[in-house]
Amino acid sequence: MERRVVITGMGLVSPVGNDLDTFWSNLVAGKSGIGRIADPSLADYECKIAGEVRDFDPKPFFSNPKDARRADRFAQLGMAASVMAMKDCGIDLGAVDLDRFGCMVGSGIGGLMTLEEQHVNLLEKSPSRVSPFTIPMMIANISSGMVSMEYNLRGPNMCIVTACATSNHNIGEAWRMIKFGDADMFIAGGSESTICPMGLAGFGNMKALSMRNDDPEAASRPFDVGRDGFVMGEGAGVAVIEELEHAKKRGAHIYAELTGYGVSADAYHLTSPHPEGDGARRCMEMALKHAGLNPEEVDYVNAHGTSTGLGDVCETKAIKGVFGSHAKDGLIVSSTKSMTGHLLGAAGGVELAACVKAINEGVIPPTINLEEQDPQCDLDYVPNVAREVKVDKALTNSFGFGGHNASLLVERFEG
Repeated sequence: MERRVVITGMGLVSPVGNDLDTFWSNLVAGKSGIGRIADPSLADYECKIAGEVRDFDPKPFFSNPKDARRADRFAQLGMAASVMAMKDCGIDLGAVDLDRFGCMVGSGIGGLMTLEEQHVNLLEKSPSRVSPFTIPMMIANISSGMVSMEYNLRGPNMCIVTACATSNHNIGEAWRMIKFGDADMFIAGGSESTICPMGLAGFGNMKALSMRNDDPEAASRPFDVGRDGFVMGEGAGVAVIEELEHAKKRGAHIYAELTGYGVSADAYHLTSPHPEGDGARRCMEMALKHAGLNPEEVDYVNAHGTSTGLGDVCETKAIKGVFGSHAKDGLIVSSTKSMTGHLLGAAGGVELAACVKAINEGVIPPTINLEEQDPQCDLDYVPNVAREVKVDKALTNSFGFGGHNASLLVERFEG
């Protein structure tokens, strides 16, 4: 018998809210989380704006406060989102088999802040002044490890690192393992925090970042002719996904069903997408195939939509390649990155939450700052104002440097 997979818990930390309800209400209101970077030591960098997580205290999310101090910010954010998702799913850990409860909370970059800080200690002080916690704080898989230790989750545990596709790949491969029978539950998603000197310099020098420093809230503008790059964000987004009968047996609240997962490679360029969106198209087609859906059955696409000149055009081509006439006659697309900025490896986790909430609430969040639509981006992107509409099936895209593509398809749960 086919094993179906449902979403029973969600947790996130983002530039527009440090919990699911705040995040969603701000998205629907079209509120931007982009602002001037708070750290005064970064004031001289060319890019002065980002989507920062504000008013965040990691200590309440760790059973041992020392563990919070021994974690890079990306891992702190990942733990916070995971704790919220675990609480949300209502699990009694004493009543389930923890050998069959897995964890895949990935990161696209890992502890870049820790690496910077400790490298300064190495160069300016001495090797002996490098923290013994440097390596476990830095490695991208440590967030997944820490979450598993917090809850004694002894099932499959991995961290897939695929740049901005990280969250979707971790959720998708967890979905696959539940379908295959290797686990009954997973907590899966991604976390990221790279608003630091190396992050700003690295992305800035490759001309990927918006330089609209004088108007931060308008800087992330997917599909608009005035877009000039993405805005870096930070945060974490995770979901508890679970085999359907397992969820029913414990009386879990079911948000939605995860029915499709697509994965592909552009095999084209280090940082640029395929000019015709070929890899993205094949990725979405695979997700549809897994879900057993025809393209015209999809109501909403949460686009990767980063606000880059080439990326937005290529994704639009890919969507039209997959959905044909439905792309312009019924399909609704929006980019929530217009409000959150680009959370890199955490993006897919928070954007899956946006899709699930769109299904549950009957509202599609807008693409803000879409004032003059690029003629090459000619779809319905829900400009500036949220739209009330019934959503039964939604697809979310994440595409990463290296040509890594991942799409997830989520549907209204129908018993």
